[in-house]
Amino acid sequence: MRIPRSARTPAVMVMPHVASRYGPFAAHLKDVNFDKDAGGREEIPVHNPATGEELCKIVSASSYDVDTAISNAQDVFKSGVWSKTPALHRSMVFSNLARRLDEKIGDLAALESMQTGRAIREMKAQLGRLPEWLDYYAALLRTRQDFVAPTQGKLLNYVQRIPLGVVAQITPFNHPLLIAVKKIAPALAAGNSVIVKPSEMAPLSVLAFAKMAHEEGVPSGVLSVLPGYGKTTGKEIASNPIIRKVDITAGTATGREIGSIVGGNLASFTAELGGKAPIVIFNDADPVAAANGAAFAAFVASGQTCISGTRLIVQSEIYDEFMTHFMHKVESITIRMGDPLNPGSTMGSVISPQQLERIESMVQREGKGTGKIIAGGKRMTDKSRLDQFDFSQGAFFPPTVITNVSTEDDLWREEIFGPVVVVKKFASEEDGVSLANACKYGLGAGIWTQDLSRAHRVSEQIEAGLVWVNTHHRNDPSSPWGGMKDSGIGRENGLEAFEAYTQSKSTIINIASMEETRDIQDWFAESSTAKRYG
Repeated sequence: MRIPRSARTPAVMVMPHVASRYGPFAAHLKDVNFDKDAGGREEIPVHNPATGEELCKIVSASSYDVDTAISNAQDVFKSGVWSKTPALHRSMVFSNLARRLDEKIGDLAALESMQTGRAIREMKAQLGRLPEWLDYYAALLRTRQDFVAPTQGKLLNYVQRIPLGVVAQITPFNHPLLIAVKKIAPALAAGNSVIVKPSEMAPLSVLAFAKMAHEEGVPSGVLSVLPGYGKTTGKEIASNPIIRKVDITAGTATGREIGSIVGGNLASFTAELGGKAPIVIFNDADPVAAANGAAFAAFVASGQTCISGTRLIVQSEIYDEFMTHFMHKVESITIRMGDPLNPGSTMGSVISPQQLERIESMVQREGKGTGKIIAGGKRMTDKSRLDQFDFSQGAFFPPTVITNVSTEDDLWREEIFGPVVVVKKFASEEDGVSLANACKYGLGAGIWTQDLSRAHRVSEQIEAGLVWVNTHHRNDPSSPWGGMKDSGIGRENGLEAFEAYTQSKSTIINIASMEETRDIQDWFAESSTAKRYG
């Protein structure tokens, strides 16, 4: 396959400045220059996984930093400087922040690519949509209404949504800023104080966003970012009894562990966890569109998303034609991989050498398990045909396709979190649905068919919180996002996320006259007249 000449030479990009050291973003540390001194705190190196080079060091929040930031966040919440400010004011701050974010997309995309190894074309497309989340919640603040409950008698019962207090968010490496903004926006819109613990592997863009938010009007102490390891900093944040909600995106085992801590504090919990999305392709699907859609579902972000289309379930009559188109797309993606900062590069690295080792060991199992590898399967150590980028210096794994895998095999059952798909043939619609549901996860799923009745029928039967028909990975700030089964609890996005960061407060006012009140409120009156209870 020939590579277009325009894609062979990377365009000249101006890289954002990266300091040698970054520290926590918190009110009590606003005057500390971490670029010069870590102040005795633990330092965590951040590497570019595509090159192996160290980008900078991150200063981990100490136990004192965690306690102080949370305490300050509580004080700021109680002061009302953000929690009680008019919704219109918070809306204006969000609108200003959205426009500022618009201006910084190029720099942030480059930063995201450098800290995750993902292709720059992905990051520009993804981050370019982030202002929509801020604009959505700005609009929601201007238009949402509380309500009056239809209470019996001469009573006015109005119900308000009020913020929870100090809330915590633990975000992952795969979509560092996207997932952070999806969580931060509804939490701040509702009036909470927010503590974010970003992934120690990709914290830079989240720190940059927090600084922008403060500069655009979010008061000091309302939004704090505390880098560190999940097993220490994350646990300390989640364990603090001041925290009234924890919202986490992570693996299922981590979600269970954090959830047990949060439950002990009687706090709220939202968790977007693991996934193993099925893509069910019926005989009547367009084979070219289905192949293109399946490739996007499987290999965008190097397969490092919880809704990656990792199980391709293809009906028998279309199987051969679909696989011809799909394997052609796999080859095209592979030969056009290169420097992730090259706009012509199709797919980047995985997040770390450790993750690369895990993926390869799951795929290459020395005679164990089932299945046949028909593409990829081993780490990339050669040079790019696109731009001569040396894959051996980074954590690169090619698009990998494995057929005839048993439903009892780990490759079918477990989340690999890399560019690896398994393919299985099915006969009837019932078989296809059964295979789609033959998994402990239930976050995302895809269906490809031109039969409208089947699309609705099968969508209803598939056990997933998100089902796409003739598309995949479509997301919108208004559309709830979350999973079933082992894929988590609660939802991101939309009014549902906003309300999850609030609690209802019901106020009941007696509007009867004083004469009526004297009578109806005298429960212990000496007369035998019946009285209302409740």
